[in-house]
Amino acid sequence: MHYLLLRVAVLGSLAFSSFFADPPYKYYLTGNAADVQTKTAPGFALVGGGKDVDSVFRWFLLRSGGGDVVVLRASGADGYNSYMKELAPVDSVESLVVATPEAARDPFVADRIRKAEALFIAGGDQWNYIRVWNHTPVSEAIQYLIDKGVPVGGTSAGLAVLGEYIYTAEKDTVTSAQALANPFDEHVTVGTDFLRIPALKGLITDTHFHARDRMGRTLAFLSRMLEGGKLPEARAIAIDESTAALTEADGRIAVDGVGCVYFIRARKPAEVAKPGVPLTFHGLAVYRVPKGGDFDLKTWAGHGGTAYTLDVEGGVVRSNQAGGGIY
Repeated sequence: MHYLLLRVAVLGSLAFSSFFADPPYKYYLTGNAADVQTKTAPGFALVGGGKDVDSVFRWFLLRSGGGDVVVLRASGADGYNSYMKELAPVDSVESLVVATPEAARDPFVADRIRKAEALFIAGGDQWNYIRVWNHTPVSEAIQYLIDKGVPVGGTSAGLAVLGEYIYTAEKDTVTSAQALANPFDEHVTVGTDFLRIPALKGLITDTHFHARDRMGRTLAFLSRMLEGGKLPEARAIAIDESTAALTEADGRIAVDGVGCVYFIRARKPAEVAKPGVPLTFHGLAVYRVPKGGDFDLKTWAGHGGTAYTLDVEGGVVRSNQAGGGIY
């Protein structure tokens, strides 16, 4: 019942009868219930899903300045609370499960987000995040933290919603085979207008990358981003499981974890991108960076990685790497 007591303290003006009703959200607190204010350092932990990597989360948590960390999700419970609290010296870890429009409009939810010194968006289903949180006090509170310079991170679905362009998964997931065979398949849903992170402008992200063979679908996403001349070029950051792109506010990235981060760039539209027709898309530049390497989004160049080129011909991806590997 601690969440009801804290809600009373924060929202004492609510009608007395509401104190005895179950709130529309779920709230879990580990640590100090009082609000603290610490000096934060901006940054974005872009995590590809899979098993969590301690050094990645320490990088993220230490940027809170020892403050209050909020984990935001639409399913699950408090799985990150003890892990984060034991990993770094933070005042508290709070998990908010916001699964309905009613929960997204609850003043308590936005208040807890706005008072965070770090915000992490857990994995799940990114369509729930967009469908439930967008254009509500939740998305406004997340944007407030971004603009304020508070560190923000996300894993799996939580990463998928951080770029300017988002694979929304509105019609459920899509495979590379489906997207390459028809980049206008109903499952290829690319949207915008969720969050605004300047370093990730003009970018889409993808997750669980090599393990789930998502290169083909990411190339299809890029073709859709270039549709109609909306962008001069399209870019993607695609991240393997248990791997992260630790991103500074100015776009400098350090890679950590067991896999790689793929920086993919398309500088011209696809030759063939039509409904019901396999994709043809030439000259896609890839820079693959393992742990210890780095990349600069401003210059679109890095160190410690491998550069290669991909072409898609009639829905088939070909690589100029020795052996023809696309990853």
